[in-house]
Amino acid sequence: MKNKPLKKFGQNYLTDKNTILKIIDCFNPQKDDSIIEIGPGRGALTNELSKISYNIKAIEIDTRVIDELSNQFPNVKFINKDFLKLDFSEVFESDKLRVIGNIPYNITSPIIFKLIESRTLFSDALIMVQYEVAKRMISKPNSKDYGILGVILNYFATVNLEFKIPPTVFVPKPKVDSAIISLKFDKICNSELNDRFFINFVKSSFGNRRKTLKNSLNNSIFASNNLSEIDFDFSRRAETLSIEEFVWLALTLSKQSNDGRE
Repeated sequence: MKNKPLKKFGQNYLTDKNTILKIIDCFNPQKDDSIIEIGPGRGALTNELSKISYNIKAIEIDTRVIDELSNQFPNVKFINKDFLKLDFSEVFESDKLRVIGNIPYNITSPIIFKLIESRTLFSDALIMVQYEVAKRMISKPNSKDYGILGVILNYFATVNLEFKIPPTVFVPKPKVDSAIISLKFDKICNSELNDRFFINFVKSSFGNRRKTLKNSLNNSIFASNNLSEIDFDFSRRAETLSIEEFVWLALTLSKQSNDGRE
């Protein structure tokens, strides 16, 4: 394919065969898997996936490549849409879906949150992200990388950093290292805790980084909650809290609010 990568879509095409095969080996696709590929680009991963599975749907926003991809891989269904605007219920069956993709780094978080929002449809995902973002995804309390993304993602999924990837395997070369992250949507979340409430609480908790939890929450949508009624040390900073503590506090606040605030 001769189309130039477009900066507006965050396109960096994967070209190294060894890296491609390493990603496919890590994903371990099976013949009967229902697979979604996000952003097939020039078809580097699609080429290997289509040799194994006959149930692949590839979501590609770039209209320039759709016809050529469709001709090159007739057993793959290409959907020319923005993944972030896709209504999964209109496109996919009820099978558990597997996700793979070299995703645009500038929309990593929105893609992650969309996967979380529809996680009941998915069994797992293998995605390429910027290495610095990958470190945030697997971060632990009291580390400089620990924050909103790590807390929320690890509450909803089992997260692993599989391997690091250098800039030299892409065209054009990005200015950053990359990494392959695997997500398994196997976590059993608290049935009493509204997903959106939890996400809002975590975001609010980190709203004033390096400030106390009390200061952050008092400057957020939770300002009207009476923190003094809760047996917790709100002089702590958000980056010191475990995921279990975030869950407990969110659940306590949601019961105190008793309004299911979204």
